Amino acid sequence: MQNEPVIEVERLGVAYGAFHAVRDLSFSVGRGELYALLGTNGAGKTSTLEVVEGHRAPSSGTVRVFGESPRNRAEVRPRVGIMLQESGFSPDLTVGETVALIGGLTGRADRVDRVVGLVGLDRKSDTKVSQLSGGEQRRLDFATAIYGSPELIFLDEPTTGLDVESRDALWRTVDRMREDGATVVLTTHYLEEAQQRADRIGLMHEGSLRVEGTVADLTAALPATIRFRPPRAVPAPSPLPTSETEDGRLLVETHALQRDLHTLLGWADRHGLELRELEAGPTSLDGVFRSVARS
Repeated sequence: MQNEPVIEVERLGVAYGAFHAVRDLSFSVGRGELYALLGTNGAGKTSTLEVVEGHRAPSSGTVRVFGESPRNRAEVRPRVGIMLQESGFSPDLTVGETVALIGGLTGRADRVDRVVGLVGLDRKSDTKVSQLSGGEQRRLDFATAIYGSPELIFLDEPTTGLDVESRDALWRTVDRMREDGATVVLTTHYLEEAQQRADRIGLMHEGSLRVEGTVADLTAALPATIRFRPPRAVPAPSPLPTSETEDGRLLVETHALQRDLHTLLGWADRHGLELRELEAGPTSLDGVFRSVARS
């Protein structure tokens, strides 16, 4: 089932006059996937999502959601939940009224008390939106997106403003919905979230998709790293080429991590050296992000 495409984007272009925000962009999201669409500032990610969510018509190319144009709201909207960065709810409505109103517009059936309880706002059901904290408003955004258990959920910066406990609760709910077959498209500036949770990642830069794949796919293209702080007095030069990092540690970049780490530790042992703050491992998604941004 996961190979069945829920979202199909083919040669998408989005232009604002003479400026092309998105150029010739193609990707797909399979049923049941958690796909993270990430981008550097000005990469065109927001414009892409506006088209996929049905808020904007493409300048060129085609987009299909459940095999339909996302602009076909009667067919697509009841199957999709969208959590925007800012939903702009009426401040005079209560939490329960907001969920009932927005949920009712989706055409999906659900119980307001169930959804409000799911996001931990059951004690705030009669509280006006204007009286909610920033984190509580973010949970309300999430509640309206998951009303009626949609098949496809867009999560745009879902954990911004949430404390650790609320973040964990949100992701537990997302995990349960995925177990029931939901597909999730995530955008986030918290790269750790994407690295830990995404099945696949697409990374945009300057309007195009520069790299795409699993975290392992993306990080394998860059060298692994070894970082350590050497003693003040080193009796012999390092057996591996190093460079100095901003925090004063030495950095080794390698495509043979196990071999070179063994070499470095053997050198330290022979000379009685303590390599303080030693870290070794494959490059992180942050490293991939920085590499694409520099290209």
